[in-house]
Amino acid sequence: MSRPWNFAAGPSTLPLEVLQQAAAEMCDWNGSGTSVMEMSHRGKHYSRIRDEAEADLRTLLAVPDDFEVLFMQGGASAQNAIVPMNLIGRAGLGRADYVLSGHWAGKSFKEAARYGDIAVAATAESETVIGGHRFGPWCWLPDPAEWRVRRDAAYLHLCANETIGGVEQAVMPDMAALGAPDVPLVADMSSNILTRPIDFSGLGMVYAGAQKNAGPAGVTLTFVRKDLMGHALPHCPSVFDYANVAGAQSMFNTPPTYAIYVAGLVFKWLLRQGGVAAMD
Repeated sequence: MSRPWNFAAGPSTLPLEVLQQAAAEMCDWNGSGTSVMEMSHRGKHYSRIRDEAEADLRTLLAVPDDFEVLFMQGGASAQNAIVPMNLIGRAGLGRADYVLSGHWAGKSFKEAARYGDIAVAATAESETVIGGHRFGPWCWLPDPAEWRVRRDAAYLHLCANETIGGVEQAVMPDMAALGAPDVPLVADMSSNILTRPIDFSGLGMVYAGAQKNAGPAGVTLTFVRKDLMGHALPHCPSVFDYANVAGAQSMFNTPPTYAIYVAGLVFKWLLRQGGVAAMD
């Protein structure tokens, strides 16, 4: 079977094995007599699917115990609002800093500005010359040594992979070296999640729409350090409060059950290939 390479915007190619398994189980999952689409998200069959998906994802990325793994809805675009609504009120700080590296970081910045004092820590909006080579706007990354991070910011946000400009923040900055050791780093990894190991020791939160590397559109992988939860703004919808979602094991409301199921199949496929080290 000949399948095309997909470099288009939005959902990407899934492993053929995963699609074939999903097709085989479409009408009857594991002898249950029902499709995953029809299962109660409170039932024992779906609970097993969700629990295995989280366990496999934790294994793939070596997620520390002090991080919650949440399966949320709305994609990374929703997280642009959900992140500040949950984190900007931490300790009454009310401010956050953003690195503007391209289209996606700019979109995050614009949305966050609705919820508090949002400042630009660094920007690649102008052309520059690096090593004798000229780079146009949004086609390079500001040197972390030049970032201006406020010590009292509730968090610093960056986009780890700008697909339009073609730049990747492959190595996360050292917040202590930036003069802000107590500022949590929040990274949008929507297009490079599961392509390489992640060092969570330098991160406060990671989020990623699943549709590039982890499954179909509809589920957002969200990793939140536990001490950062419980500070949602009063007007944050209950369904988007990280503490509520974590307390209900990502079932505060009906989750995107089928998308989580397919993502779980992708996680198992990745483990069979050797995990993220092999992908890297």
